[in-house]
Amino acid sequence: MQHFLALNELSSDQLHELLDLSAELKNLYAGGGRDLCLAGKTLAMLFEKTSLRTRVSFHVAMVDLGGDAIYLKPEDIGIIGKREPARDMARVFSRYVHGIMARTFAHDTIVELARFASVPVINALSDWSHPCQAMADMLTIREHCGPLEGLKLTFIGDGNNVARSLAFACAKFGLKYACATPPGYELDAATIDQANAITPGTAVQTHDPVAAVNGADVIYTDTWVSMGQEEEKEKRVRDFEGFQVNADLLKAAPTKAKIMHCLPAYRGLEITDEVAESPNSVIFDQAENRLHFQRALLKKLLA
Repeated sequence: MQHFLALNELSSDQLHELLDLSAELKNLYAGGGRDLCLAGKTLAMLFEKTSLRTRVSFHVAMVDLGGDAIYLKPEDIGIIGKREPARDMARVFSRYVHGIMARTFAHDTIVELARFASVPVINALSDWSHPCQAMADMLTIREHCGPLEGLKLTFIGDGNNVARSLAFACAKFGLKYACATPPGYELDAATIDQANAITPGTAVQTHDPVAAVNGADVIYTDTWVSMGQEEEKEKRVRDFEGFQVNADLLKAAPTKAKIMHCLPAYRGLEITDEVAESPNSVIFDQAENRLHFQRALLKKLLA
């Protein structure tokens, strides 16, 4: 594994290895142990978008493994490719650091960084893909629901980068995946087709959230208004009426279904406070597991 850009590019064996390593390192650190495999190494963290979980979890993961991280905020670097071409940045950073983590708008930026870098490049989020989040989610589901194969994950909301990465994760780990969106906000057909090509029968797209949660082991939602879509907020709130994860929707789901959200959550829009704070919610376990997965990823790529 040279880079970590999107889950559809990696094998099931590679992803299972990362998940197992995440659990192993989580247990090690919970017991007071340490693995200083990245002593003397540095990660460049490039941010076009602001962040809480991504910034803190990657920085802590590097320090936990004995290394260091340099945070480059949006005003430092601007939009990658406008102030300076991504290909130039990739070659410069490759002379300075041992790995590049980038949180960008365009996925092509991540791809270009990886093409020209001589060190590993990690996609910490792009508008097309959020693979670190999906892997932390798989770790969380395994912890709460047991073996992944055969489980059902239902995503309610916008067919966005998180929805896409979850579709690929489900295909790679053997879960069933239902994506329920309003008309016009579907997960693209190419993603659904690719997920089903990886594992036949994995993914379905629907406009019926009630039917989608039937038999779900996990019910997952995300913001209706992603970064860069703020001008569309009023329209999106209208369009997503009926797609809120609330107590009424959960009446159609199994009582044991776990509730997930990758955060930040806008209580009263895509999810109610009652559901987010319910005993079935594992939202903050997801947030914690970003750290544990990213430790494993950094060890695999940089050690």
